[in-house]
Amino acid sequence: MSAADHLRDCLDRCPLIAILRGMTPEEAPWALETLLAAQFQILEVPLNSPRPFESLSYLVRHAPAGILIGAGTVLTAAEVDRVAATGAKLMIAPNCSPPVIAAAKARGLITLPGVATPTEAFTALAAGADGLKMFPGELLPPAAVKAWRAVLPKETLLIPTGGVTPENIAGYRGARADGFGIGSALYQPGISREELAQRAVAFTAALAG
Repeated sequence: MSAADHLRDCLDRCPLIAILRGMTPEEAPWALETLLAAQFQILEVPLNSPRPFESLSYLVRHAPAGILIGAGTVLTAAEVDRVAATGAKLMIAPNCSPPVIAAAKARGLITLPGVATPTEAFTALAAGADGLKMFPGELLPPAAVKAWRAVLPKETLLIPTGGVTPENIAGYRGARADGFGIGSALYQPGISREELAQRAVAFTAALAG
């Protein structure tokens, strides 16, 4: 299975990427268990979280086969190397940096760089991106997804990230977004296990609706 196919397979099962910004390694066990119970298939640990590589290593070791573990806010080739060393398979960035994309591809990672314009989108695809993180989602509503669909290759994976909520997810799905990066609307530092479970279920229920 190619990198893009692996990503697409996970998104087909559940198109939600849990962005665990601020999670500590001590919280990783119950966060993983809670999100798996809600059928999440992709978990992201941003590198500006406390001791992110410890959290990534834990998730890689304990997640069931088929669950995709990735690092977010990956900004340099050196960080790509450290991510790959944990066994994580997904590199997510807030920006489009062809050298970082190339470094991640060389390491066999799935790449999901951040883009905010069609120019950046085509640049990322030319650099080998497996999908596009449309960021910030607050500035890229469903109308933008629809417009991009008209010009990008039809197989391009588009994943709005930022500002996606259970209330507006239907509009993005109607515009044919392939997935959604869910940050503070799902996880915030200090959140309880019970609150995380409630928020996770609200998102999966919105998908079913």
